[in-house]
Amino acid sequence: MKAKGPFKAGTREAALWAQIDPAHLPRHIAIIMDGNGRWARRRHQPRLAGHRAGVRATREVVETCARIGVPVLTLYAFSLDNWKRPPEEVGFLMRLLRQYVRRDLDYMKRNNVRLRAIGRWEELPEGVRQDVAHALEDTAANTGLQLVVALNYSARAELVDAVRRLVDEARTNGLPTVDEATVAARLYTSDLPDPDLLIRTSGEMRLSNFLLWQLAYTEIYVTETFWPDFDSACLLDAILDFQSRERRYGGLSAEDTRAAVEKPRPARRVPNLRDPRLLTRS
Repeated sequence: MKAKGPFKAGTREAALWAQIDPAHLPRHIAIIMDGNGRWARRRHQPRLAGHRAGVRATREVVETCARIGVPVLTLYAFSLDNWKRPPEEVGFLMRLLRQYVRRDLDYMKRNNVRLRAIGRWEELPEGVRQDVAHALEDTAANTGLQLVVALNYSARAELVDAVRRLVDEARTNGLPTVDEATVAARLYTSDLPDPDLLIRTSGEMRLSNFLLWQLAYTEIYVTETFWPDFDSACLLDAILDFQSRERRYGGLSAEDTRAAVEKPRPARRVPNLRDPRLLTRS
C-alpha cells in the first residue's frame, strides 16, 4: 500500500511533491524574506500590514519544512541594518517577533521543532530577548526541524565576532592554526551544514549581508513573489528547481568528467597525395 503523502490529494502541493525526490531534499534551506512593504503598497495598505501578512507566510513555510523533513531552515528575520528604519516600524517588528515566538512555541514543542537564534540577538530589547531565550530553552531538546532565526544579524558582524573569538583564544592559549575550518568553527552556524538552497523573494538579486561565508557554494533561487504570498507550493517549486541542478563545487560535470577520462582516439593519418613515393611508376 502506498504511503500517504504530506499534502492533500488533488492539490497543487501534492502534484509538486509527486515530482520531488524526498531522499534528496536540501539539508539546509535559507530564506531572505523580502517584499512585505511592496506587497502592502500594491494593496494600498500600510507597511505594517505587509509585515503582519509576512508572519502568516513564515508560519506556513515552517510547518511545510517540518512536514516534509527538511533538517534546517534559516530565516533572515531582522538585520543590523534594519535599525535604520523608522522607530515605529522597528517597534512593530519587535512586537510581531514576540507574538510569533509566544504563539508558535506550542506548535514547535508539539512538532519536535527546535528554535535557534543567530546574530547579536542578546542586544535586542529586554522583553524580546527574554521571550526568545525562553523559547530556545523550551525547544532545546527537540530533534526535528531546526528553525534558525537570524536576529540582529549581519554576516560581516558574524565574521568580526569570529575573529574576536580567535583573538581572545590566542591571548589565552596562543595563536591556533588559522584556516577555513578554524574560522568556520567560530561562526554562529558552526554546528550546522552550509545552506544547500537560498531562496530570495520579491525578485531582488543581492545577498543583503546574509550568511556570506556559508553561501559560498549554495544554489540560489530568486522569485518575483513577495514574501506574504510565498506559500507551500512556492517552497516546493524552489525545491524542485534545486533538484534539477547539478552541483559541481568548482569541479566538472558528470559529462565533462567522462570526457576527461576517456582516451582520445588517435587521429587518422591522411596520406599526402603529393608525396612522390605514392605516385605510380611507369
